[in-house]
Amino acid sequence: MTSRTHIFSYLWGHRIAGVAVLCLFGLCLAWAVQPVKKRPKSDERIYLIHSDELLFDQFGNNPDAQIVKGNVHFSHQGGHLWCDSAYFYQASNSVKAFGHVRFRQGDTLSLTCEYAYYDGMGQMMEARRKVWLKHRGQTLNTDSLNYDRLYNYAFFEEGGTLVDGKSKLVADWGQYNLDTRQSVFYYNVRMRSDKSVISTDTLYYDTRTSMAHVVGPNSKITSDGSVVHTNDAYYNTKTDMARLYGRSMMEDKQKSIVGDTLLYTKNGDSYGYGRVIYVDKENKNELDCDVLHYNEATGYGYATRNAVMKDFSQGDTLYAHADSVKLYTFNINTDSVYRKVHCFYKVRAYRKDVQAVCDSLVFNSADSCMTMYRDPIVWNGARQLLGERIKVYMNDSTIRYAHVDKQALSIEQMDDGKHFNQISSTDMMAYFTDGKIRRSDAIGNVQSVYYPISDKDSSLIGLNYIETDTMRMYMTPDRKLQRIWAYKPTGDMYPMTQIPPRKDKLDRFAWYDYIRPVDKDDIFIWKPKAAGETLKEQQRTAAPLQHIATEPGKNAAEGREKAGSGL
Repeated sequence: MTSRTHIFSYLWGHRIAGVAVLCLFGLCLAWAVQPVKKRPKSDERIYLIHSDELLFDQFGNNPDAQIVKGNVHFSHQGGHLWCDSAYFYQASNSVKAFGHVRFRQGDTLSLTCEYAYYDGMGQMMEARRKVWLKHRGQTLNTDSLNYDRLYNYAFFEEGGTLVDGKSKLVADWGQYNLDTRQSVFYYNVRMRSDKSVISTDTLYYDTRTSMAHVVGPNSKITSDGSVVHTNDAYYNTKTDMARLYGRSMMEDKQKSIVGDTLLYTKNGDSYGYGRVIYVDKENKNELDCDVLHYNEATGYGYATRNAVMKDFSQGDTLYAHADSVKLYTFNINTDSVYRKVHCFYKVRAYRKDVQAVCDSLVFNSADSCMTMYRDPIVWNGARQLLGERIKVYMNDSTIRYAHVDKQALSIEQMDDGKHFNQISSTDMMAYFTDGKIRRSDAIGNVQSVYYPISDKDSSLIGLNYIETDTMRMYMTPDRKLQRIWAYKPTGDMYPMTQIPPRKDKLDRFAWYDYIRPVDKDDIFIWKPKAAGETLKEQQRTAAPLQHIATEPGKNAAEGREKAGSGL
C-alpha cells in the first residue's frame, strides 16, 4: 500500500509538471503566431487636385503620362505645386511642371520657377530658369536649383544669390539647409552687407545669427577703408564683430595688425593673441607682443608678453622691450588729443648708435617728452649717461633736448679703453641738432675729470680735474669735444706720469658696460646692476618752516607781541 501510494504520487507530480510545460509551450506558440503590428506608412502618392484639362497620349512621346493643363494643382505630403501644365507620371509618382511653377510648403517656404521636375519617391525637386526660393525672410535666386525635401536642403551649381536682410551673397555653388538655416558657398564667393564686402573661395553663413565663417586662402573683408586678409574668420554682418584666426591681418592706410587670433567686439574692444604685430605706417613704428588689447572708443591699450616696440623713423631701427605697455588717450576725437605710453618694468632699448635701460618709461605726446625712471642709463657711442631721471624731448622722432634730473653722471671712454672723461653734477642738460649732441650743460656741484689730447700725435697730455658750479661743453657734429666753459672753476692739472692714486676717477664713477644691450635680441635679457651700485634717490631739501616760539614761562600772546615788536 505504501509503495503504490509513492508511485501514484510520483506519476501525479510528473503529470502536473508535463501539463504545465505544455501550457507554457502553447502560450509561447500562441504569442508567436500573433500578428505583428506595423507602423502605418505615410501616403507617398502625389495627388492631382485640379486641372482644367486631362489628356492621355498613349501613342505619343509620353504614353505613361497624364497630360494636365490649366490651373494645375498637385499635393504631396504637405506640399502643394501649381503650374500652367504638367506631365503626371502616376506609376513612377513624379511630375514635370511647366509655366509659372509655384511650390509652397507650410507658411515658411515658397518656390517659383519656369520649369520643375518633382520626384515623389525621393522627394526631390529640380527647379530651372528664374528660380526664386523664399524661406523665413531669406531669398535664394538662381537659374538651376535642386530642393531635397527629405533632408531639407536646397543647392545650386551654376551660380546663385542669397539675400538676407541687407546682406547679399553671390557664389558659383551653394547649399542651404532649411532646418538649421545655415548655408555654404564655394567658388568666387562675394558677400556684401551694410558695412562690409567679403571676397573668398569658401563661406559658411548662418542666417539666424548673421554670422559668416570665411574659409579659404586669399580671403578679404573690406570695411570702412580697412581690409582684412584671412583664411579663417568669423564675421557678424549686422554688428561688425569679428574673430580672425590663422595669422589674419587687418590694414588701412595708416596702420596694420596681424596675429594668430584677432577679436573685434561691438563695444569697440579689440584683442590680439599670439605673435601680434601692430604697425603704424604714418609714424613708422611697430609694436610686437603676444597679448594686445585696445579700445577704440576710449583709446586705452595694453600689451604684454614679449612686448617689443620698434621705431624705424630714423633709418636704423630702435628696439625697446618691457614686460608690459599701457596706452592712455586724452581728449579723444578732438583737436587737442594726446597720448601717454607707459612701459614697465625692466625696459631695455637698442639701436646701433644709442642704447638704454631703466625700470620704467613714460612718453607723453603732448610735449613729446620721454621720461625714464629708476636708475636709467643711456649709452651713445663711447659715452654713458645716468641719473635718477632722464627726460628726453623729441621733435619728429628726433632728439632735441635731454635733461638728467639729480645725480647726473656722464662718462666717456677714451680710445685706449683705460681712461675716462667724467662729469658729475646735480642736473645735466644736453642740446641736439639734427639728432646729434652739440652742447651739454652741467649745473650744481660740478666735478670733472678730463684728459686733454695732443694735436700732434693724439696722445693724452694729462688729467685735468675741475670743480665748479656750472660747466658748458661744446661738441662738433661728429661728437668731438670742441671747447669747455666753466664758471669760476678750481682744479688741478696732472701730467700722465704724476696722476695721484684714485684721482683718475670720481667718487661716483661707475661703468656699466656689463648691462649695456649689445644687439636687438639682447633687450629680452634683464641684467641688473651689481650689489651696491644702484642710485639712492635723494630727497629735495625742504625750506625750513618759520615758527614764532614763546619764551619759557610766558604765554603765546606775549611771544607774538615780542615778535611783532622786533625784540
